[in-house]
Amino acid sequence: MTTPPIPTMDRTIDEEKQIDGPSPADTTDSDDTVADKASTDSDRARQAAEWDWNADPHNPYNWPQWKKVAQVVNISSIAFVASMGTSILSAAPTQLQAEFGVTITQSLLPLSLYVFALGLGPVFGGPLSETVGRYPVFLGGLIGGTLFTLGAGLTHSFAGLNILRFLAGFCFAPSLAISTGTLNETFKPVERGIPSTFFVLMPFLGPGIAPVLGAFITQRKGWRWTQYTMLFFCALSFLLIIPLGAETFHPILRRRRARALHHPLPPSIPLSTQIRTFATITVLRPMHMLFTEPIVGLVCLYVSLNFATLYTFFAGVPYTFSTVYHFSTEQTGLVFISVVIGCVLGTLTIILCDIFLYRRQIPLHPPHSVPPEYRLYPAMFGSVGLPVALFWLAWTAREEISWASPAVALIPFAWGNLCVFISTLQFTVDTYTGSVVASATSANSLTRYGLGGAFPLFAVQMYEKLGIAWATSLLGFISLALMPVPWIFFKYGKKIRGYSKYETPTY
Repeated sequence: MTTPPIPTMDRTIDEEKQIDGPSPADTTDSDDTVADKASTDSDRARQAAEWDWNADPHNPYNWPQWKKVAQVVNISSIAFVASMGTSILSAAPTQLQAEFGVTITQSLLPLSLYVFALGLGPVFGGPLSETVGRYPVFLGGLIGGTLFTLGAGLTHSFAGLNILRFLAGFCFAPSLAISTGTLNETFKPVERGIPSTFFVLMPFLGPGIAPVLGAFITQRKGWRWTQYTMLFFCALSFLLIIPLGAETFHPILRRRRARALHHPLPPSIPLSTQIRTFATITVLRPMHMLFTEPIVGLVCLYVSLNFATLYTFFAGVPYTFSTVYHFSTEQTGLVFISVVIGCVLGTLTIILCDIFLYRRQIPLHPPHSVPPEYRLYPAMFGSVGLPVALFWLAWTAREEISWASPAVALIPFAWGNLCVFISTLQFTVDTYTGSVVASATSANSLTRYGLGGAFPLFAVQMYEKLGIAWATSLLGFISLALMPVPWIFFKYGKKIRGYSKYETPTY
């Protein structure tokens, strides 16, 4: 929990003296009181003068290890819940069509609107977390997301379902964005590798595990229970965050600590400046970088189309395996276990690349000056796996070939998707500095979830018109066309960074 200011009684006593005048005790013991007060003021002055935030036990960098691990578990559990919501309804379109009398495209709106909201939520949640703190945004978002998820399960209006799903995603979304800040504020760079990898794995596991759960729940209990099931995971997050959650945003913690020690407080930032900063970092600059910075533009395009392909599978995989292999809803859901396996393998790949490829560059370069391009090894490997997986899936999903072949093809796709995303994100973070990093990642989030939400809306029509082989091959050709992106940045990254309008490393 956050550390409240240490209460003192001096101001209360002084105010009473001004109102009521000195008491007999004050008059009698005036010499002792003056001496005690002088001693107290001296101690406080000494304490304030000697205060060093870097050595302060309230600094998250100095927390005990168990408290740091608790924060990773907290934010990971909320991120898992948020990502589950994207695909837990993937098996429900048929039931939604029957209950609400909607078309196949309309039945996918609750899924797409939730994904759209994941892209919009951080635009407001990120700046808010730097005003009121990370912990209130985590807790408030979890409360709001839980309530709207409950409403989505109870509503009997299709319009209401769409609105409530959008609002649930909007509330959960900031947890996916500000968690990176929490990790950066809790772990120093040398400690950040494993916690960051563990956290990033959670938003990828959610879309892989949720369709499996959703298929069984929808088939046996009905689509409403997909929302009720999310409530159980929300309850688990509450059980973790309420007793173990803590504020990690350094400026807020420093202000609280300074107030407790009667240390001079830094001047507060005017509201007009905060609004201008918000507009610049989260709206204007991301759009400018998206169209003027080759690194931001190409990385966003590559990552976004990979995510769009993943979300296309939430409609395309059920269509493929039910049409070709006559799988039931539950059997189709089990196919998504391949996505989970691929994500785990991708995590291992990133860890191995960090240990055996990136860290070997550290002794060859001065401290903190390893070129960002050395972050791209996993992306280069993963870029090969993506088109291979898509063409494999496209041309083996036929009756004369076992269902196991297209199901296994999802493993290298999920592996490559995770490798490309984390690797290019690390590359972007190392390329830019300060608040520019937040703008670059904001552009990534907006485009990623924007395309991810749009593609499922026409996925079934694309598969019906083009056929399973050519529809999936179209996605494969797109992936093949973008495959050179990490390789180009690895070879020419330094030259490309030199043309940037923003500050980038020169090494």
